[in-house]
Amino acid sequence: MKIQIKTIPNSSLSKLEKISNNEYKAHVKSPPENNKANIELINLLAKELKIPPKSIKIKNPYSKNKIIELK
Repeated sequence: MKIQIKTIPNSSLSKLEKISNNEYKAHVKSPPENNKANIELINLLAKELKIPPKSIKIKNPYSKNKIIELK
């Protein structure tokens, strides 16, 4: 399954907003440097979707509009 996520780094809190079936908006506290925001995004998705973090893969990690593959 693939989902699209617009990531907003350097937010005041971490949260995941559902826009439609396969679209989300993610606010993460971490800055977009040294992969910190991506790691926080994976942990946030794993917690919210109740799946293991290893089953989440980011297809385009350098973009704010990410495509996430869930196994």
